[in-house]
Amino acid sequence: MGNSWGIVSTIKAPTAEIEAFCAHHLELGAQRLYIYLDDDNRTAFDSLSAHPKIRPVLCDDAYWQARGRRPGKHQVRQVDNAAHAYALPPDVDWLAHIDVDELIWPAAPLPDLLAALPDDCLVARMRPSEALASPAPGLLTHFKRFTLERATRDRQTLRVYPTFGEHLNGGFLSHVQGKLIYRTGIPGLDARIHNVILNGEQNPGQQELTGVELLHLHAKSWEDFARAFRFRLNRGSYRSELRAASPGGASMHQLFSTLLDESGEAGLRVFYEEVCTATPALLDRLHQEGLLSSYPLDLARKRKDHFPDSQKG
Repeated sequence: MGNSWGIVSTIKAPTAEIEAFCAHHLELGAQRLYIYLDDDNRTAFDSLSAHPKIRPVLCDDAYWQARGRRPGKHQVRQVDNAAHAYALPPDVDWLAHIDVDELIWPAAPLPDLLAALPDDCLVARMRPSEALASPAPGLLTHFKRFTLERATRDRQTLRVYPTFGEHLNGGFLSHVQGKLIYRTGIPGLDARIHNVILNGEQNPGQQELTGVELLHLHAKSWEDFARAFRFRLNRGSYRSELRAASPGGASMHQLFSTLLDESGEAGLRVFYEEVCTATPALLDRLHQEGLLSSYPLDLARKRKDHFPDSQKG
């Protein structure tokens, strides 16, 4: 079996962010990027179209009319687009379904890590690390990790996040499930957001893809967090139908709604300072627990190298 790899992603973001996302993965050795532009971003479409390894799709009215409908929920559009890409003649051996704010970060060449998986492994899970906001500009971006074993994770979470830890899963605002990279060319494989289904079985032969962090830039600055907050609270990763992260704790929707009711934006800022900001105290607590990663992402340089003609952003 070969071990070339690519990405499918449904994206609604500024052109500069899209190009940086693509550039990062091209530099890692991705052989094909299937980018579904979830709005009428013709600037991004033109820029990506010029790259031989990128297959952009403009998800405009004509695209959805040809597919019968445009789903109202972005999660359903993501799944539909992943299925569309998977049905194409495969250009790669493995395909990862991730978002524009997620960056694969392997400790070794990704094909080598994939080659080490057993032949009956159809899907491998990449666990996330969640970005912390840096109070001052610097070369490194800091990330919090979590321990897979749940009882240990819960104890660590209470130590690292003393005010809000009882409501958090590993201190994360977003998912801890991670995302999958899965083999291509398998008839009937149905790729979702965090799982795949094949003949009624979920994630057949799944393995943890050790040596890979999925760097999640979920709330990389207060401004970024605030800008996305209402959408996430109503329709995204903090929506009301998602359950609490820990038994006896509040769900993210309940926690944020309570903070807003009691303290307004100031309450959210207190939360963001403890949980999402790379303060010396938080970095020290994460380091003591062995849960801190720090990397030079260098996205601006990567974007310039892979999209030298881009004049946007």
